[in-house]
Amino acid sequence: MTHVADFDRMTCPTPRNQYERVLLGHGSGGKLSADLIQRVFLAELGNDVLLALEDSATLDLGSPDAASGQHRGGPRIAFTTDSFVVKPLFFPGGDIGKLAVHGTVNDLAVSGATPRFLSAAFILEEGFSIESLRRIVVSMREACVEAGVTLVTGDTKVVDRGKGDEVFITTTGIGVHEVNHHLSIHHARPGDRIIVSGTIGDHGMTIMSTREGIEFETALQSDTAALNGLTRAMLEACPSIRVMRDPTRGGVSSTLNELAAASEVGVALDESAIPLRPEVHSACEMLGLDPMYVANEGKLIVVVPEPDCQSLLQVMKQHPLGRDAAVIGHVVADHPGMVVMRSLIGGQRVVTMLAGEQLPRIC
Repeated sequence: MTHVADFDRMTCPTPRNQYERVLLGHGSGGKLSADLIQRVFLAELGNDVLLALEDSATLDLGSPDAASGQHRGGPRIAFTTDSFVVKPLFFPGGDIGKLAVHGTVNDLAVSGATPRFLSAAFILEEGFSIESLRRIVVSMREACVEAGVTLVTGDTKVVDRGKGDEVFITTTGIGVHEVNHHLSIHHARPGDRIIVSGTIGDHGMTIMSTREGIEFETALQSDTAALNGLTRAMLEACPSIRVMRDPTRGGVSSTLNELAAASEVGVALDESAIPLRPEVHSACEMLGLDPMYVANEGKLIVVVPEPDCQSLLQVMKQHPLGRDAAVIGHVVADHPGMVVMRSLIGGQRVVTMLAGEQLPRIC
């Protein structure tokens, strides 16, 4: 007897988004991370500054104005914190120490601030090599000098053997808003152009290939770098910049989905315009990964009004960290909250936020 499927009665299971325990995917920078932040942290700790969900909090240290309740007359600072659990600790192009400095400096820089001071807290596992620790600390010192910041305070804790994974680092940064830039993920407007400062996916694929022992004809290398020199040149040349973000965990996809949701706009991308190293493309194809979701540690996304786009692009290309910069799309009024990409073959696909964990512990 032939069985005839009743499609009208078929249903697709709704993806689960309520969990009672933490998963690796909650650290992906994608949908699960956003859900955890909303359900737990913002629900219990939310305030006007935290709810903005910027890469850095901007704080006015002036005296409160009795009429408006706003703080006026004092310096505006940027304040951010980040933790680093990358595995392996040492990889082509960097290590956990350099990554910790660069990651915090970049969160300050893309807010428009000048990074000034850092703190660092180390959680060390019993038995970890002192020589390896010294190597990490030396790398942090060199990264601080390169970025023009000073590490001024810190903390160290040691956990039992087998209760940690060699070393975790948490860094906090303070920067100063010397010029009255008001960059925000909420400021994108239809017609704006979207620029990426260089090739995407370099860091995440370097970590994955190193971790798995995969070798390619051309060696992969992390793009980890301090971006404050590039952001300073960009803001001096183009004060009209609306948004800057560094697409780390979750990659370019998560950053643009966050932007679309926060600004209540749509994003239209052109896949053929997205810069990608051939070796990264090959690695992604071999491992079945989408470079749009792969982490970066030395790239930024910038949103700028269309009339200023080409002049800003030329400024970026003159900087060593922006020489591969490219316009990859634009902001639209259609499909608010969604990112849609025109593919290499001319079709269109929705680029959603990362649903699970593509590459655990990449930063």
